[in-house]
Amino acid sequence: MQQTVFDSIVKNIFGKQAGELASLLFEKKNVNEFLIAKKLGLTPNQARNILYKFSHLGFSSFLKKKDKRKGWYTYFWSIDIVKILSYVRRELEKEIQTLETQLKSRENKRFYICPSCKTEVNEETALLYDFACPECGNIYELSTVDKAGNELKGKIKGLGQQLGIVREELSKFEEEKAKKTEKERKKTEKEKEKERQKKIKARRKEKKKEKKAGKKQKVKKKRLKAKKRAKKGKPAKKKIKKKPKKKKEKKARKKIKIKKRAKKQEFVKKLFSFLTKKTR
Repeated sequence: MQQTVFDSIVKNIFGKQAGELASLLFEKKNVNEFLIAKKLGLTPNQARNILYKFSHLGFSSFLKKKDKRKGWYTYFWSIDIVKILSYVRRELEKEIQTLETQLKSRENKRFYICPSCKTEVNEETALLYDFACPECGNIYELSTVDKAGNELKGKIKGLGQQLGIVREELSKFEEEKAKKTEKERKKTEKEKEKERQKKIKARRKEKKKEKKAGKKQKVKKKRLKAKKRAKKGKPAKKKIKKKPKKKKEKKARKKIKIKKRAKKQEFVKKLFSFLTKKTR
């Protein structure tokens, strides 16, 4: 947001000094209260009074630090631009609403004007004075040119423009806030995922350690048993490891079996044919 626009809007709502203070702290954080008073040409107490009013409305926040040598506290101030703009938006909406109601009442009622004094009154006040001006005695005339109505329309238009700027800036701040929250959410999700992966790795390491510890305990038990047997005079049992059957050996054995079966079948056939010939 442009600082000049912000300054003019804040000055219209809060006054000159408050507007100058807000413009001084615009997009700044933790500014020394003595520096604020010096730049505004105010005493520290006057600056504090304005800042306390702002903090009461929730527009400003402060940090206090203790001086180790002197022992007193120094305040460092910051303002919340979004809160100020939201308050300004509400105030502008209220003002526009009141001006619009005044304009509607003027459109529905008659107004009279004194030709010499140029004072304007409504129909009720004109009836009270019998349509004669109490100051000069001239008769009131029906006002055809609605100057007050035109002034109200101009004010409504100007305030509407200010309100549009404030709404636009607030929408920008909200978009930025949404982006920041989304980034923070992604960061937290990544951190959670990292922590989860770390926990998984730690569990795997623990399981490996447990397995190793279990194997070591088994080896120790075997050694203890072997020592006990050696003390008793019995030799320790040696485990004969079975050699794993290879696939090629299995296939060769199968082929040999098939060949033997085929030879047996051939021999049986020849024997059967020989016997049948003899019987004939």
